[in-house]
Amino acid sequence: MSTNTEIVTTKKKQTAKLKPPSFYQVLMHNDDFTTTDFVVEVLQRFFSFDVERAVALMLKVHHEGKAVCGVFSRDIAMSKVKLVRDYARQHEYPLRCSCEPV
Repeated sequence: MSTNTEIVTTKKKQTAKLKPPSFYQVLMHNDDFTTTDFVVEVLQRFFSFDVERAVALMLKVHHEGKAVCGVFSRDIAMSKVKLVRDYARQHEYPLRCSCEPV
């Protein structure tokens, strides 16, 4: 006598729920040693600001102690911070730049 056993498996349909990427704001911090011209140059070079916007943001950093340069995905924000820090160190400025979640 043979017994035929059938095993039935059911798979639940799983739908992947993708979350949008987290965004981070890149901040420029004021210091007493970095020149205003250098800050304007950095804002133009790494954040693509025109001269007028770069000067306005530099003045905000100077008067308020820090300002948001842009909002990006985590990887891009961290890359921008590293690029700015490295560039400032190459030119012997202590310019501080950081990122934090929005």
